[in-house]
Amino acid sequence: MATGHGDTAEDRSPSAIGPHASQIEVAKPYLFDDYIKDCMVNNGIDQVKENNVRLQGVAWLDSLRKKLQLPVRTFNTAAVYYHKFRLVHPETDFNYMDAAAAALFTACKIEDTLKKSKDILCTAYNLRVPSAEHLTPDDSLFENHSKVIMGLERLMLEASGFDFRNRYPQKLVIKLVRQLNLDRDAVGKTAYKISVDLYRNFTPLKQTTPNMAIACVELALRIYKKDLGVLTGQNGIDYEKLNSSREEVMGILLDLLDLYTHNRASTIVGQQHALDAFIAIRIDLNQEAKSMPQPEETDASDVKRRRVTNGGPHRRESASSPSDRIQDTAERRNSSNAGAHPATGLRGRPAQRSREGTVRFMLDAGRARDEKNAVAKYFIVEEEEYETWVDIDPRQNSRRGDD
Repeated sequence: MATGHGDTAEDRSPSAIGPHASQIEVAKPYLFDDYIKDCMVNNGIDQVKENNVRLQGVAWLDSLRKKLQLPVRTFNTAAVYYHKFRLVHPETDFNYMDAAAAALFTACKIEDTLKKSKDILCTAYNLRVPSAEHLTPDDSLFENHSKVIMGLERLMLEASGFDFRNRYPQKLVIKLVRQLNLDRDAVGKTAYKISVDLYRNFTPLKQTTPNMAIACVELALRIYKKDLGVLTGQNGIDYEKLNSSREEVMGILLDLLDLYTHNRASTIVGQQHALDAFIAIRIDLNQEAKSMPQPEETDASDVKRRRVTNGGPHRRESASSPSDRIQDTAERRNSSNAGAHPATGLRGRPAQRSREGTVRFMLDAGRARDEKNAVAKYFIVEEEEYETWVDIDPRQNSRRGDD
């Protein structure tokens, strides 16, 4: 039956509704352990292989950054983009060196330290060959590979949610060393090197700048067996003023000690100090963690049920360890995006998202939520049920009986 506008009833049925006009992806400046582990499981990444590839990629970025004489802030941004890219895309899709080169190429643009893709590839090539075999960026060898790097730039930005808000703990490390009047040659330089080693794991994706800076300075003080009262005492750092907590700082320290005890050869500070020093520091921190008041434990199924939320951040009623409190704080910083990729908020692979409509990236979670609510009411399928009484002629029933 035709309608007033010439549309048939079939066109107005729910099956005729087309795809959504667009999707909104909210960038997440902070991730936490569960998200990162879920990404590894979804991508089928082996823990040992992931650890090796991650360290090799960041070491490649560090060596290339020094050769190109780029500032440390460019290295920070490149390492963060490299980590986020690998959380979204499996190892089987891209070579880790291509991902690292694309991350550095993107970071150079973001930090206004422009370098051409051919310059990056040429420098990486010259680092592997003798000086007699060095090439120039204009060589035809880098032509096709340069196009691959520029193509990966878009995927790198999508993996980060087009979020250009980056963190640089090195500036605050220098300020803390000056404010606390610490030894600049020993403690200051070591803390600065620790802040660079920090980007070899996922800590920069989970923690704020004050937390990372405090942890770097404290670990440097512990390595040289200096008095910690200037940092953690009554006249030391005010955690509330920096919106920080002792549990978060301890979580960073434990991550750094894991890095220095298991992968010393891949770090800067780990090669300069004995392994026994890091083990002794780890023992002291474990004792401090045990002395902290532990809240009551909750049922694991109840905790997992509260993690599945729709439209807002979730937080536990209680946590069982300092690392759980760190995770709770990261959860509160992030805004939830239901159905999104665990780490970045992106739904599915880029090819899948392109078939579902336009993808728009936003930084303001509140604005994205309001827009989704405003648009959702136009996609609601409403159905009405009617009951109709129909009179049946008795003569028809009699005829059926005769047949």
